[in-house]
Amino acid sequence: MLKFYFYGFLPIFFVGIFSFVGKRKHLLSTLLSVEFIFLSLFFFMFALLAFSLFDLFFLMYFLGVSVCEGALGLSVLVSMIRSHGSDYFSSFNIIQC
Repeated sequence: MLKFYFYGFLPIFFVGIFSFVGKRKHLLSTLLSVEFIFLSLFFFMFALLAFSLFDLFFLMYFLGVSVCEGALGLSVLVSMIRSHGSDYFSSFNIIQC
């Protein structure tokens, strides 16, 4: 049964990696793909810990880290849109800061 979850996890994880690497023009699409990767890792760790009969308290730490990462990414997105007008990476120039 754990192999079923593992083989179900791999395509979801690699789709998230592919979208992270492939769509680098917008900051919002990269943030969404990172959250997709975190979500697939969460489901895999849940299945792994549940079938191993370990305590699931570690997943709360993992969710806390992923929520903090999402909030930090959204704050960077909002500040970038306010300062440059869009979320294109091509319009973002470090020299202008």
